[in-house]
Parts: sequence; C-alpha cells; structure tokens
Amino acid sequence: MNLRRKQGTGNREQESRVPHVSILRHGKAIPLAALSCILLIAGCRQDMHNQPKMIPQRGSDFFADHRGSRPQVEATVARGQQNEDSYFYTGVVQGANGYREERDEMPFPVNMEVLKRGQERFNVYCTPCHSRVGNGLGEIVDRGYKPAANLMDQVRLAQPISHYFYVMTHGYGSMPDYSAQLAPVDRWAVAAYIRALQLSQAKGTSADVPAGVQVRSLKSLAEEEGHPDYAQPWALPATAVQAYKPISSEGTPGMAPANPADPAIKIPITKPAPEGQKPAAQK
Repeated sequence: MNLRRKQGTGNREQESRVPHVSILRHGKAIPLAALSCILLIAGCRQDMHNQPKMIPQRGSDFFADHRGSRPQVEATVARGQQNEDSYFYTGVVQGANGYREERDEMPFPVNMEVLKRGQERFNVYCTPCHSRVGNGLGEIVDRGYKPAANLMDQVRLAQPISHYFYVMTHGYGSMPDYSAQLAPVDRWAVAAYIRALQLSQAKGTSADVPAGVQVRSLKSLAEEEGHPDYAQPWALPATAVQAYKPISSEGTPGMAPANPADPAIKIPITKPAPEGQKPAAQK
C-alpha cells in the first residue's frame, strides 16, 4: 500500500511506503478458511431447518393411513372431563319431559367442614356482589354497579339448591361463570352455605333448630361485636347508578335482578328421551 504525504515547507511530495502485513505470507489463510467451512457445514444440518415433527392436519408417510394426526382412542376422555354428565358435575338431571331439571338435593353429605369451606369460598368470590349476608348489596354497589341478586327474596328461596351450582358453573344474567375459580366440590359447598345462610336469615323456623340449642339473632351478635349498624336495614348507596340502559330481565337501578322464579333449566338434551317421554314442543 502506497501513501503520499507532504514533508517540510516545499511543494515536493515524498512517497513513503508503509509495509502491508498479510496472513498469506505465513501460509495460514487457506487452512483457516477451510476450517471455517467445515465448522459451518457441520453446524447447519438440514434436519435443523426441516424438523422431523408432525404438523396438525398435514399428511405423513410414516403411518399407513398417511395422516399425521392420530385418531382418538375409543372409550377415552380428556383429563379432567370424566363423568361430566353426572349430577355432581352438572347440577341437573333429565326430567320426565326430556329436559334438564335442577334438584333440591346435594350429591354428597353435608357437614360442618363442608359448610365452613363453602363459607370461605363464598366470602372470597360472592360477597363483593351479594354481600356477606346475601342481600345483593355488596361493595360493587358503592362503586356504581347495580345490586346483585338478593338471595333472601322469594324468588331465590324457591329455587332448588342445584340452581346455585348451575349458576356458578354457567353464569346467569350479568353474572359471569365461576367454573374456573371454583372446582365442582367447592361450588356445591358454596350452594350448601347459601342454603344455610337462607335458613339463618329468611327461611328457617324454630322447627329447624335442634332441641336445647339457643338461637341468637344477628342484631344481638352484631351489637356484641361492636358493629350494631350491621344488623340494621341496608339502604341503597347514592353511588348505585347504572350507566347503561336498564334491562328489565336483569333488573334496574335500585332493585335486585327481576328474573322469574323458574327452577327448571329448559335446555334441550343431546341424548334422546325415553320412549313415551318426548319433550313437548317449544313455543
């Protein structure tokens, strides 16, 4: 490589030759390039680009039927979906008319452990809307939402216990489902606690209390705990407004959802009804 530079004060330019160092002089360029090519070829095998895997809905020569996706094994179910047609998992049974109906019965015995579990789950997931006493005036009302369903009114008192399980599983009106948050056994525990809550406040009578057991009113317990206001009638907060147009089937501001008392969930079944028990024609 030749470079020219000016020296001194004259116009004469002096050429200075800068030595050029090259690896060719030492004979190392060719072996180094060959080694690089070998490493590059060894690290780029074709099966790293076209991976030997089965892509859904794509054919394959590996199997005799030339299908990459394998057919499901007969008489098998997905994990976590077994027995989902039973009363424990659905909360409904097939009625005499061929439609699904709810029942006022639990699929397993209820004891204090079940009720305590139901109370704990109810306080976590249900009280924000229904309040701890189930009157539908939870904290959501203070934040501008309409009241939730009052579990103590005549409509909810007339509903069978599996209705609450069904609602928690599928949702109802403006209430979303809680099947992802609550396992089936916990949904039944919450339903049992709702029934116990109703018996303690609106539906129970002295005949439901065993002999010799003293029953204390909620008002006396609240006063004893230093919260007498808890036992007073709950007034609707001024923040209970509805920004959307009211829907009559879901209730209007200042009232609980006005759904009719219909304990039967009338959803056509997928299996044929027994002979002589065909479902009536829908209107």
